[in-house]
Amino acid sequence: MKIIVLAGGLSTERDVSLSSAAGICRTLLEKGHDAYLLDVFLGLENPPENLEDVFTLPGHGLEIAKNISTEEPDLAAVKASRPDQSDCFLGPNVIELCRMADITFLGLHGGEGENGKLQATFDLLGIRYTGPDSLGCAVAMDKGFTKQVFLQSGVSTPDGVCLHKNAADRSLTALGLSLPVVVKPCSGGSSIGVYIVNTEEEYLDALERSFQYEDEVVIETYIKGREFACGIIDGEALPPIEIIPKKGFFDYANKYQDGATEEVCPADISDEISERMKELTVKAYHALKLNVYSRADFLLDKDGNLYCLEMNTLPGMTAASLLPKEAKVAGIEYGDLCELIIRKSFEARYQ
Repeated sequence: MKIIVLAGGLSTERDVSLSSAAGICRTLLEKGHDAYLLDVFLGLENPPENLEDVFTLPGHGLEIAKNISTEEPDLAAVKASRPDQSDCFLGPNVIELCRMADITFLGLHGGEGENGKLQATFDLLGIRYTGPDSLGCAVAMDKGFTKQVFLQSGVSTPDGVCLHKNAADRSLTALGLSLPVVVKPCSGGSSIGVYIVNTEEEYLDALERSFQYEDEVVIETYIKGREFACGIIDGEALPPIEIIPKKGFFDYANKYQDGATEEVCPADISDEISERMKELTVKAYHALKLNVYSRADFLLDKDGNLYCLEMNTLPGMTAASLLPKEAKVAGIEYGDLCELIIRKSFEARYQ
């Protein structure tokens, strides 16, 4: 198959996306496909005379991938590096190449790549892509709306509310919450802009910091507990994985800094808790109108209560990422997982 692996973009998870997509592209090449790694924002400025030759170019676009830094990407520098200086999210030749491909594998994370807008655009243009539909992506990207869906669907989740930047009263009393709380951007990812706060001073500072990313934040009751993730493919949950940061919580640095986090799969929990987590993952997946695949994040408190925090519609896909590790325990090797996602995407929309 001719496959464009789309990566990069302008979200705070840009570097994570490039790493995920490079892994996807390499394994698809090993599987015999004609794959090419393409930055959705920077595009391809100097294509070959015959554009379709891109799929067999030496290097396959992998030169754009780089190691993930523990620092957030400089998005202003990325914008400034685009030769045509256009503010269009879709770079030069992106649409043309995606239309030529048998399917576009979405290796994007966060922002316009994961909030349903790109998926809806591709639907209108007749471009085939992997992962959930535009509706599920849009709903799951908004953590405040996700929380309301969970509460109405019987998916246990921490109590919380949304707060807009222009709100007149930001006090926890007015919001019906009390310390400690978690403050996080409504649509962010990779735990960027997420703060656990224990004092009023920390709370006000966290608001200012989170509002630098978005105009709306989620404030929710802090649940002290063990961290887990549970992937799902085509409605079937994978074995849960436990995430054990050596320091603090599973923030951006702990996610992508070598040796900062231990990941245990299958998780060291009882069969009863494992099955309950898998059942909640399936319930959350259907409640948010998702399909193909995604990953749920959980907390387990000392009393055995499970709380679903969110669903990631395009979870990390490096060979060392959570979903591929869970799939491997289920007997699905990394390359087979990538091809399975392609097959399930075709079954969901294009047959």
